[in-house]
Amino acid sequence: MPGYVLSCCSTADVTRDWLEARDIKYLFFNYYLDGKVCKDDFGATNPPAQLYAKMLAGADAKTSQISAGDYMAHFEPFLAAGQDVVHVTLSSGISGTYNSACAARDQLAEKYPGRRVYVVDSLAASSGYGLLMDKLAELRDGGMGAAELAAWAEEHKSEVQHWFFSSDLTFFIRGGRISKAAGLVGGMLKICPVMDVAPDGSLAVKEKIRTKAKAEKRVVEKMEELAEDGLGYSGKCYISQSECKADALEVAARVEERFPKLDGKVEIFPIGATIGVHTGPGTVALFFWGKKRV
Repeated sequence: MPGYVLSCCSTADVTRDWLEARDIKYLFFNYYLDGKVCKDDFGATNPPAQLYAKMLAGADAKTSQISAGDYMAHFEPFLAAGQDVVHVTLSSGISGTYNSACAARDQLAEKYPGRRVYVVDSLAASSGYGLLMDKLAELRDGGMGAAELAAWAEEHKSEVQHWFFSSDLTFFIRGGRISKAAGLVGGMLKICPVMDVAPDGSLAVKEKIRTKAKAEKRVVEKMEELAEDGLGYSGKCYISQSECKADALEVAARVEERFPKLDGKVEIFPIGATIGVHTGPGTVALFFWGKKRV
């Protein structure tokens, strides 16, 4: 076994069982629902259907990044036990949690001078972040050391492609990511914006597609264009979705038909509360390994 711990946050939007099967340690983001602190704990506190129903009914939902103190409490037991830590954070283009993790690392360095915490900014989100963690766990299990693993993650993290669309613009408008005027017109015309995660880890609207069916087709076309080895892609593919499983299954079926060498079936996960508070229901996100985001 390696002498270090691989770690991430619950915003990797996989499942508790998925993380534990890969021996990836994790800590939870928090969010506020009508002023009450809740844990982004893979839907244990608020199952997605319940969360979105409350939001659609007018509940005030806000996200909260992990504090430096929380990171210290997470890292310290591993350091005290003589283990280094490779921790990968949610994209700095979406959250300030990377800075909190770095602050915790720096404070603990004085107390544990013989140990190292490597903090990697994933520049990824949701199950794209999870796809990166899957690869890192595989490399760790293959014998890669902590420093080498952190360096590999820095070199290759931008190869995780994120393409997603939403059929419900309510919370993109409420959060200011789409203007009210554009949202009104978009709703009338059945516009589904197709978005990706930019090289700096922020969200970017790339295209405005009329109808959900065309958006489903378009994200798969982007995979054909950008996946490593094109239609010969033999890596893994993840999808995350916010209470629109049928739409996610449709995209998965298209992917499995177009990419016969895929490594297993497309895995579909729920979008967690931290990301879901910003997207609301109706979002499908497709993740795969491909060309570097530039």
